[in-house]
Amino acid sequence: MRATLSTTFRSLTVRNYRLFATGQLVKLVGVWMMFTAQDWLVLDLSGNSGSALGIVTALQFLPVLLLTLYAGTLADRYDKRHILIAANVAYAVFAIVFAILVAAGVVELWHVFVFAGLLGVANAIETPVRQSFVSELVGMTLLPNALSLSAATFNVARVSGPALAGVAIATLGVGPVFLISTVLAIAPVFAYLRMHVPDLIRAAVAKVSRKGSGVLAGLRYVRNRGDLLLVIVVMAVIAMIGFNFPVTLAVLAKVSFNAGPASFGLLTTALALGALGGALAGSARTARPSIYTVLLPGVAFAALEVLVGFAPTFWAAALLLVPTGFFMIFFAQAANQRVQLGTDAAYRGRVMALYVLVFLGTTPIGAPIAGWWAELFGPAVSIALSGVISLVAALTALVWQLRRSGERLRLTLRPTPRFSVIAPAAAKVPVS
Repeated sequence: MRATLSTTFRSLTVRNYRLFATGQLVKLVGVWMMFTAQDWLVLDLSGNSGSALGIVTALQFLPVLLLTLYAGTLADRYDKRHILIAANVAYAVFAIVFAILVAAGVVELWHVFVFAGLLGVANAIETPVRQSFVSELVGMTLLPNALSLSAATFNVARVSGPALAGVAIATLGVGPVFLISTVLAIAPVFAYLRMHVPDLIRAAVAKVSRKGSGVLAGLRYVRNRGDLLLVIVVMAVIAMIGFNFPVTLAVLAKVSFNAGPASFGLLTTALALGALGGALAGSARTARPSIYTVLLPGVAFAALEVLVGFAPTFWAAALLLVPTGFFMIFFAQAANQRVQLGTDAAYRGRVMALYVLVFLGTTPIGAPIAGWWAELFGPAVSIALSGVISLVAALTALVWQLRRSGERLRLTLRPTPRFSVIAPAAAKVPVS
């Protein structure tokens, strides 16, 4: 057990990374509390409109679509730590003003729209810079573990935040939840200020970061890297269509199961518990994952999402959301690691910006579609349809990769279930 723990959490031996992870955890607990309260607020203000919820979600992520590639260029040119401090300060200021409006009882639906966009601007700058900053904290050797722990941190917050918000909304009301979240939002600023700057691993990047530092140069780099392009294309489809649980779960809880805010928090928590397991499952990885380690979990996630859509009861949906969350994050984390570990340092900011663009920036397209489907067909059909489209995308990519490489997959059940890749020369390589 001691050896397992030391392997799982080895990035935490780096002081700067401990500060980074702690600041992110505190902030993200507040972020997920605010997201949960915001979803409930939007449903109350709009008369349970799934479309309104989709619009708010879209506005949160529209700046990602517009600004993320530029943020990646900034990350490759300037001090990432300084950019992160500025972006987190801006986020905290916007959150404070929004919380005051909610607590004062004067908030209207258009206020929610405006601040969703403003908070999205801060996140659009912060996210790709933060993604590429991790390699400066721990170096390439510990990068797979650090990325997995960052995903675990995100999902710890995703577990605790909605659960705390659900209880707080039921007991205190929506306003106090927003006020609490704003207090937590400033934590990363203190973490970045306390970092020991000489320990940051920057020397190798600084020599090449000026070469071909524009957005188009980054896009050309990805276009010429088929191993990166396939992952990014699959992620674009699944993230846009399949990752819309912030929209669909709120409507599913309130409309299909007639549940209150605490129960909605429970559905989100079930998804996040599985996601936490998926993040930790990849923490022992020390090398770049294969393409099959990305695509097979993508297939599993999509199939489980279809089953969630057909869940007959609230508790059946909650139980199915646990493995759904596991494979959702295992897939996303393997994709993130494959992209980061396969990218030259000079292009990492821009490539990760493109990854964030397809991972989050497609939400302004997918969220309104999911909300519209939920109103037209019901939230259960919306979830199932999203799973079907994601499944088609993942299977298409898997078949294309197998045909292109001439490889075959073999499933063995003993001693433990696992897939192996059968190469054209009949050499067997385990992939999971």
